[in-house]
Amino acid sequence: MNQPDRSIVSRMLTIDRRFIFVLIALATLIPLLNPVNLPIVISPEVRSVYDHMESLPAGSVFLLSMDFDPASKPEVYPQAISLLRHAFKKNLKVIGMTLIVTGTGMAEEVMATVAAEMGKNNGTDYAFLGWRPGASAVILSMGQDLVGTFPQDHYGTPIGELPVMHNVKTLRDIDYAVSLAAGFPGIDEWYIYGRDKYQFELGGGSTAVMAPGLYPRLRAGQINGLIGGLRGAAEYEKLLDQSGKAMAGMDAQSATHFVIIVLVILCNVFYFISRRQKKV
Repeated sequence: MNQPDRSIVSRMLTIDRRFIFVLIALATLIPLLNPVNLPIVISPEVRSVYDHMESLPAGSVFLLSMDFDPASKPEVYPQAISLLRHAFKKNLKVIGMTLIVTGTGMAEEVMATVAAEMGKNNGTDYAFLGWRPGASAVILSMGQDLVGTFPQDHYGTPIGELPVMHNVKTLRDIDYAVSLAAGFPGIDEWYIYGRDKYQFELGGGSTAVMAPGLYPRLRAGQINGLIGGLRGAAEYEKLLDQSGKAMAGMDAQSATHFVIIVLVILCNVFYFISRRQKKV
């Protein structure tokens, strides 16, 4: 059997790391710039959130609490985009807020961007309440007096002047709430201080690393669904039949993993070939 040239084996084992960096960069950038929309299997927990949103009649009140900061934007921000697109498509009354002060700018940006995309107007179709200090105390206070907790929206308009907020006085008037969380405060606090006390339906979205810790709440029925990480966001985009940043991100992630696996296999193959050659 002809063996590979020793020089080829040696060059492969001592390949310039910059070549590997270029391969990884290309595997990441090409799918992001030109997504191929690889097949995605929809998980039951993501479908549960989607199905509940689908079941809400037009005019229902949907509360989206975007409890994440810039560090978790790549995973959770696409979830917010998909949920808002779905809510506006269903003509729900959308109320946005955040319990994380550093996430206020992103929360405002995503609401305004998706609303403009869907032709919705601030005040009549949606309201952005912004942030209030207090974390868990804010949720408790909203359950008793939402208007007292947020007397004005993020832009300084009195809540009473916003048509979308008419007849929304406490959390009991919310038909469905979803917390997109990256830590504290987040889904746990919304369940303990919100859903458990005021009996509204609650769904969740989180970073991938947080998702496993939330499955006990999911199995216990304390949340009715869970969107986990970038993969969950991509699944939701698939359900909406609207490819976006999440599906492109999953394509890039899959391509990068494929390149890494191929490189690991090749390195091991050439390593064992070099050992055989040394014994000859």
